[in-house]
Amino acid sequence: MLYPHAMTRLIHELSKLPGIGPKTAQRLAFYILTLSEGEVGKIAEAMLEAKHKIGFCEICGQLSESSVCPICADTNRSNGMLCVVEEPKDVITLERTRVFKGQYHVLGGAISPLEGTGPDDLRIKELLSRLQTGSYTEVVIATDPNVEGEATALYLSKIIKPLGIRVTRLARGLPVGGDLEYTDEITLSKALEGRVDI
Repeated sequence: MLYPHAMTRLIHELSKLPGIGPKTAQRLAFYILTLSEGEVGKIAEAMLEAKHKIGFCEICGQLSESSVCPICADTNRSNGMLCVVEEPKDVITLERTRVFKGQYHVLGGAISPLEGTGPDDLRIKELLSRLQTGSYTEVVIATDPNVEGEATALYLSKIIKPLGIRVTRLARGLPVGGDLEYTDEITLSKALEGRVDI
């Protein structure tokens, strides 16, 4: 049986979201139809508000409603340590541990030749600029423990070490092939505490 055009369109649009396949999109669409018009309006308003108000911090690349995010604006954080992550969600994950008290730099992805992502596609030039003008003594590379994350970590290590800055990587114990986003706080805390030079 074919769905009405509006339902087909809703399912199609929902299936574009990451991790949402056709069946999940269909379930979500049916759920949305059970909501009141006001509840649907609130969801739509929240999505539009986020799209209009949220940008990226001009310093670290983290999500922010202002030009500088609260972490970069916090003068109590260490300006000697910089943690490099792939995505903004990784900053949130690391912050939940309450262990790292330095600053962050979001690359915007990882080196992945198969997907056509090279060093020039990431925020590596901005990273080098920060390192050359800042007073950093250590860079913690917290890319995902998968092939792309490891390739990115090795590349960063090779270009940062000549600057005379200590380069460390999160300790093993994180699941290989996993994402930081799905790692529990205790495992991540231990990985931060046990980081090693690379």
